[in-house]
Amino acid sequence: MTKELAFVAYPSFDKDLTRIIREAIASANAKPIDVHYEPWEFNDIPGNQLVSPILERIQESRFIVADITYLNLNVVYEIGFAIGCSKRCFLVRKKDTEGDRALSKDAGIFDTLGYFEYTDASDLERRLTSRIDATPLLVHGTLDSKAPVYVVESPISGDAATMLTSRIKKARYRYRSFSPDEDTRLSANDAIRQVVASAGVATPLEGGSSLIAKVHNVRAMFVAGLVRGLQKPLLMLAPAGYDAPLDVRDDVKTYRFPDDISEMVSELALEITEYQQMVNPSPVTGATILQNLRVGDPTAENEMATLANYYLRTDQYTRTTNGDVNLVVGRKGAGKTALFLQIRDRTRSDKRNIVVDLKPEGFQLIKLKEELLTYLSEGSLQHLVTAFWEYLILLEVAYKLLEKDRITHKNNHEIYELYRELEATYKTDEFSDEGDFSERLLALSQNITAKFKQLHSAEPSQRLTNDQVTSLLYYHDIRSLRTKISDYLEKKQSVWILFDNLDKGWSTGGVDEIDTAVLRCLIDAGRKIESQMQKSGHRFRCIVFVRNDVYEHLMQRSADYGKEMRAILDWTEPDLLREMLRLRLANALELSPDKTGFDQAWRSLCVSHFNGEETSAYMIDRSLMRPRNLLKIFNHCRGFANNFGHAKIEDSDIEKGLRAYSQDLLMELDRELADVLPQAQDLVYRFIDAPATMSKRELVALLQDAGTDHEVGTKRLEFLLYYGIIGLQTPERTYYIFDVNYDQKVLRIRVERAGEEAVFAINPAFWPALDIRSPSKNGN
Repeated sequence: MTKELAFVAYPSFDKDLTRIIREAIASANAKPIDVHYEPWEFNDIPGNQLVSPILERIQESRFIVADITYLNLNVVYEIGFAIGCSKRCFLVRKKDTEGDRALSKDAGIFDTLGYFEYTDASDLERRLTSRIDATPLLVHGTLDSKAPVYVVESPISGDAATMLTSRIKKARYRYRSFSPDEDTRLSANDAIRQVVASAGVATPLEGGSSLIAKVHNVRAMFVAGLVRGLQKPLLMLAPAGYDAPLDVRDDVKTYRFPDDISEMVSELALEITEYQQMVNPSPVTGATILQNLRVGDPTAENEMATLANYYLRTDQYTRTTNGDVNLVVGRKGAGKTALFLQIRDRTRSDKRNIVVDLKPEGFQLIKLKEELLTYLSEGSLQHLVTAFWEYLILLEVAYKLLEKDRITHKNNHEIYELYRELEATYKTDEFSDEGDFSERLLALSQNITAKFKQLHSAEPSQRLTNDQVTSLLYYHDIRSLRTKISDYLEKKQSVWILFDNLDKGWSTGGVDEIDTAVLRCLIDAGRKIESQMQKSGHRFRCIVFVRNDVYEHLMQRSADYGKEMRAILDWTEPDLLREMLRLRLANALELSPDKTGFDQAWRSLCVSHFNGEETSAYMIDRSLMRPRNLLKIFNHCRGFANNFGHAKIEDSDIEKGLRAYSQDLLMELDRELADVLPQAQDLVYRFIDAPATMSKRELVALLQDAGTDHEVGTKRLEFLLYYGIIGLQTPERTYYIFDVNYDQKVLRIRVERAGEEAVFAINPAFWPALDIRSPSKNGN
């Protein structure tokens, strides 16, 4: 009997594990089965490049078996490669060996693929000789022609990361990304979907032995394997001296300086152009509706090209587009960036409008903060930072005007002279306008810091005069620049300054006084320029998008900011979330959004009830009333349904999907709590194996067991309530923060009234990840 090949990949440094796997393979091969298992060492051919025969054998295999007890980067790459080659990956791990279980949990990927746990060689041999379904995961689809590049962003911010994304933008490519600031874990299904839709992928590899670097490199190697299996252009970057894994050693490109990356991205851009000229793969014939379904992405930046097709236009959207707000406030995942993108795209669709969309990242201001702002008195800090933002806004408006009319001014006599005068005022030898906004912001902050270190000593509470601020900050005649911009705007309809992501990267130690001052000064600078330009008759709006917790921090220290014109994006109505999902489903199914009811679309994709509850309500109840979370739940459930070949989402898919989502949510909320209250690190994990409901005494004891005093314990209780991790249970219902319109005072008063008899419920969204003991009677 001719046997088909099944390649076996595993790490070799653990001799006991290697022995068990070899024994299981030898025993399985001795049995009358229709496959022959071949361990990777059989391909270690002297004089031959090791990786070539391994990849060839994977391509020749009926399926592959991979041990993930330890996340060897070469094995991770080979798993991705096999999936990209449309080979079934049967994953196994040693049950009683800790290995890289924690690393796997942090990285994601493998728990969404599923794996078999074995106890010894006999147990593994029995599984290998049983039937293994060789049906591969679906890895076909259509290219995203509007955003053809996918980037696996590193959690380690710096000049190289900025240069990579900046150069991709300069190549005129929109890109989608996995951002560890937005998502704590990468699911295998999402990675596959993103790579399939891409004409090119870029990812850095990180040196060092930190957990952050290890987690990122696992994700990067899995994605790289997928890309190579699908034969798509790939750019893998690493700092000089990095010892790349053997499987990708010939693919990794090293850089000594960030500028080296520019040439590498240029080469990738040419490869992407060539790839796009190939025939665009169409949806797989015979695939289920669920497999071809695309409902958008939980991360708004990844659906820029399609969001307008199904965006839910709420009252907050209307108020913002009307220019009635200057602050947009919302929790992470509430839709701030989605609103940002819709305002931007809607406004700039009219060529007479100028839209300056600015998305700085926290690390670009770190040097300015650490080496300058910490040494200034409060008054000097506010003076300098307000001037800094005012200057930066004017520079970016000038840059946008000159960029927009670079060609048209030559044939337009109305703006020709205005353009030349603005250009002469803007361009100076000392100031470089190269790169995108992130690079210009980084360069400006670094230059200011360098000047300060030259002119002033590193002593705290220094005061700066107006002349000193001018010498530190300005490369231009600021009054002349403001005048030239105002003159030029006579020929334009409106200007919109949109600031997002300012609070991105503020997480390492919580939001501090200087962070708050930076935000407060930005708002003040925006209002000042608005006022000046509006007095000159221009329609000029500056809108800042900021996280809810950062805004709360700002209000505590600046009472006036409670009076700001703001739009609050926190969601309270389940029906609105259901409508958000309905619009996406109607678009994905190519149905009329005006004629398609939610039930009609939903029942074609998902079972109607789960655990006795209507399934959409069940998912919404576990979303913490955040649109991003609801999309994550749906995508996880759909991913498992596709993995198991189900025509619609079934009970088992919901169960597995909710467990994967719960793990994501646990890690995200724990990090989100630590962003605001650093002492709350790992607080949510204290609820592992807890009952679903707890008395006040039990809850206080749990918090005290975490090493807290009474004051800190009370603060942590407030945060747990504020983030919807726990709710107050009454005989009538359970009150979570979103049930009281996010007014924490209402919850606090209810808790005070209940006194020592108060009962608290853990949000069901966390039950699977925390192994919460389900109550006999649910209080929800």
